[in-house]
Amino acid sequence: MTGRSTSTGGVSRRFLLTAGALGAGQLVLSACTTSRPMPQLPRFGEERGGGFDHAEIYAARSDGGFLVPAVPYQQIPSRFLRQYVSDPTGEAPGTVVVDTSKHFLYLVQPGGRALRYGVGLGRAGFEWSGRAVIQWKRAWPTWTPPEEMIARQPELAKYSADNGGMRPGLDNPLGARALYIFKDDVDTLYRVHGSPEWWSIGKSVSSGCVRMVNQDVMDLFNRVPNKTPILVR
Repeated sequence: MTGRSTSTGGVSRRFLLTAGALGAGQLVLSACTTSRPMPQLPRFGEERGGGFDHAEIYAARSDGGFLVPAVPYQQIPSRFLRQYVSDPTGEAPGTVVVDTSKHFLYLVQPGGRALRYGVGLGRAGFEWSGRAVIQWKRAWPTWTPPEEMIARQPELAKYSADNGGMRPGLDNPLGARALYIFKDDVDTLYRVHGSPEWWSIGKSVSSGCVRMVNQDVMDLFNRVPNKTPILVR
């Protein structure tokens, strides 16, 4: 993961993308976890037959005060577009499964089906695997680069924890939504998040964890509550 979200008041700069920072994830959790399940919002473009109108679901839309650009979905291989498939995971309905070998994310459905999205993976996306939960989620998160990244790229110092991080927006590396993965109440520092870089879907890129186009991560965000089980393999 190239960064993390902070609460409105910011968090300790010790919360870095290193194994030694895992304990600090609990501080962020206590500040940002919601006590109520996320509401189930309308599912854009879903049809009764189980398919999707890709022109509709990947169209531009206004959200949170931002205009999310349309995705030129015709330029993305069709296997990475949102679609229902036969469930290949064998997991219980409601489970999120990330298949890092094929660049797919599945949300398991009842009746032997799964909702499949294409994802892009960065180095951090291959650094953790196992079972955990989506502890909490955030719409339009703030991004704070770790100190190691600032040391390599001093121009990012303006987005440090001390400076409040990068404000939410279309250029924010976490995109329109971020889902935070915890195991045994400890932050794994592993994220599923949005990205405007639609061309990176289905590819391994230089940075980040599991990235989705903004329209897809918004859809997933609306479908899964906090404490949703997730398997990364």
